Amino acid sequence: MDIIKAASSYALPAIFIVILVAGIYKDVKVYDVFIDSAKEGITTVLKITPPLVGLIVAVGVFRASGALELVIYAAKPIAGLFNIPSEALPLVFIRPISGSASLALVSDILKEYGADSFIGRVTSTMMGSTETIFYTLTVYFGAVGVKKVRYTLLAALMAEFTSVIVSVWICTIVFG
Repeated sequence: MDIIKAASSYALPAIFIVILVAGIYKDVKVYDVFIDSAKEGITTVLKITPPLVGLIVAVGVFRASGALELVIYAAKPIAGLFNIPSEALPLVFIRPISGSASLALVSDILKEYGADSFIGRVTSTMMGSTETIFYTLTVYFGAVGVKKVRYTLLAALMAEFTSVIVSVWICTIVFG
């Protein structure tokens, strides 16, 4: 175990040295390339900031307005048809929007019901098999300036729905 610990301590410096040696070998001005890449990174950050701020504000308004509770209340009968525990419904609706909010939600669910409960297992499985769709679309499409996302959004929402259903199905089969 000490060998692994020692190797991990030297991994990052070794990567830097390999990059520098490869740059020197291929006659690349490594520092200039680094500076150009840093400029490009800052430009990307500036491009994605407005849509990201808009998403954060929209999530805050959605939660503070009580709209989330209303959507969950309306979805309970439909969720019952698919055996989705009503305690996991907030995660179903928050996960596509915000990763950090969904992580906090999962933490609360696990504290209340336990990690070994059916609800805890379904919630954990959903967390691992779903994606923060709106955040991902905002960041990646915003970075390259894509504005027409409807087909991507539709496919992502279909995959999200499938992941939720399969999470419940697998947990029901494996854990009863």
